[in-house]
Amino acid sequence: MPRLIQISDCHLHADPAARSRLGVPCRQLEAVVAAANRERPDRVLVTGDISHDDSAASYALAARLLDCLEAPWDWLPGNHDVLAPMAAIRPLPPELALGAWRLLLLDTHLPGKPHGALDEAALKALARRLAAGPERPVLIAMHHPPVAVGSAWLDAIGLHHAEALWATLAPFPQVKAILCGHAHQAFATRRAVGGRSIPVYGCPSVTDPFLPGSETFAVDPATRPGFRVLDLDLDDDGLTTRVERVDISK
Repeated sequence: MPRLIQISDCHLHADPAARSRLGVPCRQLEAVVAAANRERPDRVLVTGDISHDDSAASYALAARLLDCLEAPWDWLPGNHDVLAPMAAIRPLPPELALGAWRLLLLDTHLPGKPHGALDEAALKALARRLAAGPERPVLIAMHHPPVAVGSAWLDAIGLHHAEALWATLAPFPQVKAILCGHAHQAFATRRAVGGRSIPVYGCPSVTDPFLPGSETFAVDPATRPGFRVLDLDLDDDGLTTRVERVDISK
């Protein structure tokens, strides 16, 4: 049974000692990588907001830390990311294979905007990929949540025009789940579409967890960094998932 680990929202600076609101992102990512290795994943995906300062050095630092993973890893961009320096360090693949599963990576970031979107061309390309690909179970990963997460300020900067995405997915029952970052918190919900429901999973952040249910921006000092573990079932196209938290020494 293949195991995928999702890491998200690292928010690194060029300076490894730089602090975020609640800690040191570099040190927190080091701890998350060490804990992820103990889970023995087959692949690791980082779902955006790798950098916080837009610097090439921050992406180089991220790659050095992520190269300590004992499994292949890839990343996709978030709203804080800049594609050119990110892709110069490591390519941004549109699709990955994980056992019998396909993992489709969507770029929802809009340069200079906190919210995300998928334009008509991107949605048509997604439909072509789903229609042309082999009949294998599919996971879709993106940065911005395509559902409301219950915080007014976060929902305002989620995936805009998400209904168009759900309409695109409706004819494709092989889509088993969607993974996203951006919310800096773990959540799990389902969206009814095409006569079925598709799970949507949010991932804890490496740094500065957001307070769930907050109407305005707020961090949650009681929540530790973490990551999501997904075990992909080869027999019934199902998956199981859990969230792991990481202790950070002060």
